Amino acid sequence: MAVLAERGMSAPPEVVFSTATDPDRIDAWLPAPLRVDGAAPASRSDDELKARWDGPDGAAELRVVAGDAGGARVRLELPAGSAAGLADESLANLEREVAENLTAG
Repeated sequence: MAVLAERGMSAPPEVVFSTATDPDRIDAWLPAPLRVDGAAPASRSDDELKARWDGPDGAAELRVVAGDAGGARVRLELPAGSAAGLADESLANLEREVAENLTAG
């Protein structure tokens, strides 16, 4: 069974998604076993704001949708067997990257 985490972020969905898929930021939030063959996602759909990274033990999938008050709702699915809490920790790291991206921009 896959490991799931979901959380709200106070940034527009497009900002969250572009931060999550930015090759310069992926190492800061995506778990190491999924960062293979460079940092780019294996597949990406800007229309649906979802991306997938394939690793040796399975794939991670990120979905970003509109949330409350102009923010985003983010869902991360990691491969079965991923460490407990890894998906939550990864989304916390992504949220930090999004905040830094907004501050820098």
